[in-house]
Amino acid sequence: MNNIPCIKVGIVAVSRDCFPESLSVNRRKALVAAYTKKYGANDIYECPICIVESETQAIQAVEDLKKAGCNALCVYLGNFGPEISETLLAQKFDGPVMFCAAAEESAAHLMDNRGDAYCGMLNASYNLKLRNTKAYIPEYPVGDADYCANLIHEFLPVARAIVGLNDLKIISFGPRPQNFLACNAPIKQLYNIGVEIEENSELDLFEAFHKHDGDKRIADVVKDMERELGKGNKKPEILHKLAQYELTLTDWIEAHKGSKKYVAIAGKCWPAFQTQFGFVPCYVNARLTGRGIPVSCEVDIYGCLSEYIGACVSQDAVTLLDINNSVPEDMFDADIKGKFDYTFTDTFMGFHCGNTCSSKVCSPTMKYQKIMARSLPVEVTNGTLEGDLQAGDITFYRLQSTADNRLYAYVAQGEILPVATKSFGGIGVFAIKEMGRFYRHVLIENGFPHHGAVAFGHYGKALYEVFKYVGAEKIGYNQKEKYPTENPF
Repeated sequence: MNNIPCIKVGIVAVSRDCFPESLSVNRRKALVAAYTKKYGANDIYECPICIVESETQAIQAVEDLKKAGCNALCVYLGNFGPEISETLLAQKFDGPVMFCAAAEESAAHLMDNRGDAYCGMLNASYNLKLRNTKAYIPEYPVGDADYCANLIHEFLPVARAIVGLNDLKIISFGPRPQNFLACNAPIKQLYNIGVEIEENSELDLFEAFHKHDGDKRIADVVKDMERELGKGNKKPEILHKLAQYELTLTDWIEAHKGSKKYVAIAGKCWPAFQTQFGFVPCYVNARLTGRGIPVSCEVDIYGCLSEYIGACVSQDAVTLLDINNSVPEDMFDADIKGKFDYTFTDTFMGFHCGNTCSSKVCSPTMKYQKIMARSLPVEVTNGTLEGDLQAGDITFYRLQSTADNRLYAYVAQGEILPVATKSFGGIGVFAIKEMGRFYRHVLIENGFPHHGAVAFGHYGKALYEVFKYVGAEKIGYNQKEKYPTENPF
């Protein structure tokens, strides 16, 4: 299943009728040439229609983009631009839109070929607000052809996430476990950003699982699991059930995605799951997430939503972890202090039972769920994929509806350190600059839950823009500056 959209950006140059149209056309051609030289032509389409001050031409451009298969739009101000028709174009286009503008090329051109797009961008932004129309405008949106080509390329991960969200269905199974109010999920904000949700009972899932008893495909899935696990296949007796469960989920997706193209799952994994199904679903969650179909733990609806956004942005596996425990001081002193540029409060451990894709885990090994096994027979807790997470850059982030139905988000870049955790589950030693203050004045202050999504790389810039685009009221991040709620004394 292809669960992440491919983006084709239509580039439409706009022109104001009191400026030379050729200026906008030639600058568009230069922009397309610069983009193609750096990134190839697969991601873009040059719309041949140059809009003057005409609503008719705006509609013609939208139709042309639709026929060309464009699902994202770059409105390019080759000169001052027509504020009405260019913003009407953005309003009528069904997909994410960005605006950028041409800089002046030379002092020699300032008499007859001055474009004034620097001024026109202000009018465009004002008219977008008048029309309540969303658009991505880069931090500095005016530049030469080479610079604007880079802006369009930076828009691709943002556009992937927006297109994905507009065609996403979240499938959930079961209510939250008891004492997991932190994963509270008012669903109104999902509809506000274009996401559909289908909520099911875990009894529905249990029935579907048993309908897959004896499924002839199970043997092939088991073989694939054996290949993936290799020497880490320490619980071969549980693979048959896990394969049956994986087929249950993938068949459910195909039967229930309905009008939507993309799917993410918020799954139940305790307290009755283990005793009734006879295993824990962590490894299956990891496998599907690694294939671009995020499956969150503990019916965390906004957790799987966040994972899906990260998968679209990074085009890579993501995971969902508890912001779990502090690093012991003796571990910090022995393995981190003086070796890495972090203070003690910059560090913490991210953990979940075993839901992280094998490609992101050192020596992934199939084991049992240690916490659950404290009160249950070990054999019904098999199914976790354990190991220290691979060292490298990460982005910790989340989009969340608060209890009072406000849309908040946070983004923080850091890294997983190459430090042995000496613990269990899928776990890593994380380091984020100013984490201690961020933890207190963003996470705690704004009521974020303990689950955070993790993208494996630095994707903060794109994620921040996605959260802005979908209308997050607050976007927290780690910072050196004083937080508004920080005690000044």
